[in-house]
Amino acid sequence: MTWRRRWLAIDLGDRRVGLAVSDPAGMIASPAGFVERRAGKRPPLTALLAKATELEAEGFIVGLPLDQQGEDTPRAEEARRLAQELTTRTGLPAELVDERFTTAAALRAVQAMEGTTRDRKGDVDALAATILLQHALRSMELRTDTAHGPEARNE
Repeated sequence: MTWRRRWLAIDLGDRRVGLAVSDPAGMIASPAGFVERRAGKRPPLTALLAKATELEAEGFIVGLPLDQQGEDTPRAEEARRLAQELTTRTGLPAELVDERFTTAAALRAVQAMEGTTRDRKGDVDALAATILLQHALRSMELRTDTAHGPEARNE
């Protein structure tokens, strides 16, 4: 599978789903807002599909919530179901990526800029999705470089 495409990252949360999108070459991640989620309800699939269409996504990166030891959490199955449903509905690839520490990293980034997260939780969720996506893009690039050698960088 080629990783050079526009990816939409999805960071599932209890109240919001953070979103990020890559550039068309699949190199740079940018925040793409968030979608509200009703607590205790399934992920807002219709809204996510609408965002994917709006942003011209060509694939999905879905955050996989693992525990500190790297084991599945109860939310991991929900992420797996969402990834499968996105692929089924769109025909586009969906990759699951370990999302441990992305929200914590996003909170630290906001605080490092002497900002407050008060009334900006959606921005933090979008930033967490951006961190997730940038990590995934870098990982895919490294896998390609390793598999194909230095010439892969010049594609």
